[in-house]
Amino acid sequence: MNSNNPTLAHMQTQTQQWQETADDKALFLRCYFMMTRNVLTAVNHHEFNDPIWVSNLLDLFANYYFVALSAYENDPASAPLVWQVAHNAAKNPTINAMQKLLLGVNAHINYDLVLTLVDMLEMEWESHTEEMRNGRYADHCHINQIIGSTIDAVQDEVLEPAMPILDSVDKLLGPLDEKIILHLITHWREKVWHNATTLLTIPDTQDRHIFIAKVEQEALQTGKYICNKQ
Repeated sequence: MNSNNPTLAHMQTQTQQWQETADDKALFLRCYFMMTRNVLTAVNHHEFNDPIWVSNLLDLFANYYFVALSAYENDPASAPLVWQVAHNAAKNPTINAMQKLLLGVNAHINYDLVLTLVDMLEMEWESHTEEMRNGRYADHCHINQIIGSTIDAVQDEVLEPAMPILDSVDKLLGPLDEKIILHLITHWREKVWHNATTLLTIPDTQDRHIFIAKVEQEALQTGKYICNKQ
């Protein structure tokens, strides 16, 4: 399935185009491609409680990314603010490759994933038993393990060519730097699950918009911290 998956093909084509023009938006998308490919492999290996649900989640999640990208390319001000920050940073030579990558991860996880999970869970949440809800959460958490197993390859294949100094850092720290990044992303994804399930309990549309705006503001604060971290 992976080799013919349209989502992976779209990611790969866009990444190649950006690499040819030295566009640093490729840093995040190449990482995102690797993560998605590995999750799809796990889907094929029946590692999830509901592989079809996870596969559909991946497609919808990627759609949020590409819709925001299209908005940014047509009119930057029309894209979600967190993506404006990430894509603007990709053009800034004073921001390093690690920061650019993390800004994309921040926008996609701390903002897009909340909305994706709500879309996926909305119609079923009220009718689900506690056991079924726990199954969804377990699948969400299993992706953390796959992300963890991919981080080292991302560092080797994506970040080190862009930041050669990381090679010496990796030799000095061993697996410590990967563990720090995994801890950060796992923390983000735990908060995302909490935000998504909280949104599902808010019936009023205006109150939902207020909560989503709060989620985006928190992601913007995280992005600001990443940009200022030298």
